[in-house]
Amino acid sequence: MNLRCVLAFFTVLLINNIGISQEGLPVYTDYLTDNYYLIHPSMAGVANCSKIRLTARQQWFGHEDAPKLLTLSLNGRVGDSPSAFGGILYTDKNGYHSQTGAYATYAHHIMFSRNEVDLNMLSFGLSVGFIQYKLDETTFLFDGPDPIISGTVESDTNLNIDFGFSYHYLDFYAHATVKNVLKNSGINNDIEITSNLRRYLVSIGGVFGKLDSEWSYEPSVMFQYKDGTQEASIDLNGKVYKEMEFGRLWAGLSYRRSFDGAEYLDGSGVSSQKLQLLSPLLGVDYNQFMFAYNYTYQSNSLVFANGGFHQITLGYNFNCRRERYDCHCPAVN
Repeated sequence: MNLRCVLAFFTVLLINNIGISQEGLPVYTDYLTDNYYLIHPSMAGVANCSKIRLTARQQWFGHEDAPKLLTLSLNGRVGDSPSAFGGILYTDKNGYHSQTGAYATYAHHIMFSRNEVDLNMLSFGLSVGFIQYKLDETTFLFDGPDPIISGTVESDTNLNIDFGFSYHYLDFYAHATVKNVLKNSGINNDIEITSNLRRYLVSIGGVFGKLDSEWSYEPSVMFQYKDGTQEASIDLNGKVYKEMEFGRLWAGLSYRRSFDGAEYLDGSGVSSQKLQLLSPLLGVDYNQFMFAYNYTYQSNSLVFANGGFHQITLGYNFNCRRERYDCHCPAVN
């Protein structure tokens, strides 16, 4: 690549990092590790157990200031009532940008089933969150003062809300969520890309298995759209479960592709590429504990690094009630 190609690449990378660093809780594939509550507030308290989930994600091992994310979530039903509560704490660092956030969630679940065997449930969820953004400009001053660079650590705190619903019917489910409903000034109030962080998420899927079989299979799709940048992408997911005496083993594969391409100079002209991510995952439910590992590979021609996206999820279930529903529904039973 010539110098123009390098400059074009890092310009695209910088703009992309600014958008990601101020979007609130990032949307990766960690929701597939029994963690749908991270992206859909209506999933708080859906399961027959209360859940604690801790995730750690590190990107581009070996590179200084590479993106990293830590999340801690808790959600559960209030006794046998239709009400549920949840909470999320997270910290996300990406180069000079970082953010720390906390969300509180209320969810309400409405049963349409004639009895407790047939699952037919509509859920609504609302999350309110405080997010503190930071931009470290202390190393930006190389050749003297710049009127648009303060040379300090700039920070701002904003409030935002997420709202969504979930519908479970027997072995099938659907979720829809609007994240960052409010306009968010962030640090760069004059840039539209950082003030409108609204994101739309839609997930659908189902779990299939033969009667009394130890094996079940879960195909699912998630579509997301960023309102401010008009970017869209889709996740195509597949998971397989095997019931064991101690709990459950499961594995899966997720493929994410963007609908929008980024243009860059390749030396002979202008080329375009669309984001493509391939993420295998592996997990085990051992009694009331859960462990999962997720790796992501980026299959594009022009990348900072193809691999090195590692994520671990640890979980614990408590206050469990009996499994009420006759269905293949691991997110509920």
